Order: sequence, then structure tokens, then C-alpha cells
Amino acid sequence: MMKIAVDAMGGDHAPANEVQGAIQAANELGVGVVLVGAERQLHDELRKHGWRGRAIEVVDATEVITMSEPVAQAVRRKRNSSVHVAAKVVADGRAAGLVSAGNTGAVMGVAMIKLGSLASVDRPALATVLPTVTGKGALMLDVGANAECKPEHLMQFAVMGAIYAREVIGIPNPRVGLLSIGEEEVKGNDLTKEAHKLLKAAPVRFTGNVEGRQIFSGDVDVIVCDGFTGNVALKTLEGTIRSLLVALRSELESTTRGKLGGLLIRPAASSLRARLDPETTGGGYLLGLRGIVVIAHGSSSRVAISNAIALAGRGIEHDIVSRLQQTLPERVVESSRSTNPSGTTRG
Repeated sequence: MMKIAVDAMGGDHAPANEVQGAIQAANELGVGVVLVGAERQLHDELRKHGWRGRAIEVVDATEVITMSEPVAQAVRRKRNSSVHVAAKVVADGRAAGLVSAGNTGAVMGVAMIKLGSLASVDRPALATVLPTVTGKGALMLDVGANAECKPEHLMQFAVMGAIYAREVIGIPNPRVGLLSIGEEEVKGNDLTKEAHKLLKAAPVRFTGNVEGRQIFSGDVDVIVCDGFTGNVALKTLEGTIRSLLVALRSELESTTRGKLGGLLIRPAASSLRARLDPETTGGGYLLGLRGIVVIAHGSSSRVAISNAIALAGRGIEHDIVSRLQQTLPERVVESSRSTNPSGTTRG
């Protein structure tokens, strides 16, 4: 049985939602779950929901890294935190993937220590598939793992994203776009301008800059940005989607005519909600590591946690790590480190 380790203490509603999500995943997906956290609390939660199955294992961890802690200090000092222990469970081969709704920076730092990064990757990137009007979806990265990036990092994100889109999503020659404030090459800040030059020479089908309004358009298959920009964009989109759906429901229920119309469009609205709701995806992959790591929203419900476990399972089934490792150009990092677009050596 495939096993997924879950950092049961990381989320805003931990460990209740993590335990319920694990139970749902074990019942509906047939996967094994290793819940990592305060042992007594986890057993109490499992008993509360009447769970007695063998598919869920509990591993004790005495510390928790909170959202407000300085990441570097917490990762270094809290060696028995739930995310540390969960990553060790994966590193030791007791589980095939890791799910956490905890501090993104801490998850990435611990995962790099315990699992390591691929040889051609300086920094892992958090990647998630967003819905598009074409129905194919667009992979966006980085959406929160690296608040500050160099142009070389964006080039590496583009290469990883293109490989993922080709090998996993099944797009033969994925189009890669750079998120910026205008489609013209001269638009943007220093980061996007230099990254644009690197991407033109990168081993990807780079189609140029894309603006925020094009994220859902399907104009590109992979959208590249730094983690700060990507996280702001992602949360803005999620908030907008939720607000629009609430407003639509309110309008339909406000009048008799609206209620009648609502009956007609309810199936389409439900389908749209399922496609756009971030809980449906469960989270995003931390690409570039020597292991499967899924980072979920801090506010994840039990449904989102279950879907995050399912996402980790799909990553294992698709063998994402091996596909990236085998396909990443061996010299992509070295070449980007040695020269910048103007030809001068970087420090």
C-alpha cells in the first residue's frame, strides 16, 4: 500500500482537519497515511471519529513550527518538529511522499535538508495547476516557496515547469510565459527583464511575457514568476473567485426570477465551482526535490487535506521526481551561473 506522511500539526486547524482528511483519504483512495505530530492528540482525534483501521499510522513529534516563527531559526532548532519528523519518515523510505499545510518556508527548508534537491536545481519551486478557459489548465510556478529570486532561478522554474507539463499533463511542446506587467520585452522590473533574456535562450518554448489577465486564458501552458509575485497573484485569484461565486449565489437567491434561473444554471455553477475551488486541487508540488512534497493551504479543510494526499499519490504514480531528474538539462544551472545576459560573470 502506498503511504503518504502528513505533517498533522502544521495547518491553521491542526490536527483536527489533518486527521479527518487522512481518514477520508484512507477510506476513499485506499492509501496509507502516516500522521506525524503530538501522539496523544492524534490518537484522541482518531478515536473521536471512530477510526480503528490499520491504514493510518501515528508517529510522535514533540515540536511544531508555527507560521509566525523565523524560518531559518525554527528549522535549525526544532529538530523534532512535526515537519522534520515527517520528512525523515519519507527520507527513511517509510512513506513515499509528504503533505504539509504548515509554514511554506519551513517545509521547503526541511525538505531540502532531509530529501535534498536535484542536481540541476538551485531552489525548488511551488507549482500548482490553475484552470483555464481551454480546459487544459496552466501550471504556475513559483507560487510561494521563494519570495526573492534571481533570473537564473526563473529559468530553472521554466525548465522544470515545461518538463512537468510535457511528462505529466501530456502537452507535447508546452508554451512558457513570464508573468510581467506588459507583453513587451522591455516591460517589467530588473528581474523580469533579465529573466526574459535568459528564457529566450533556454531549452523551452518561450513565448514571451504574459499579464495577469492572461492567467486563465490558456494562452500559455506554463507561467513563470518569483514566489512573492506568484503567491500574491494566486491568493488574489482565489479570493476573487470565491467572492464572485458568493455574489452570484446571492443574486440568484434575491428574487423569484433569480431562484428559477438558479435552478437552471445550478449544475453548471457547481461544475465551475469544483474547477475553480482551490480545495479541489489540495495544494501544489514543491518541484526540484528528490522526493514528492505537497504544500497545502494553511487553512485547508479535511477535504483539501484529503485532496492534497491524493495529489501526492498522483505525483508518485507519475514518477515526477525521476522524470525531472532524467530530463533536466545537466548544464542548465552551470551555464546560467557562469554568465548573465550581458555576458559578465556573476558573483
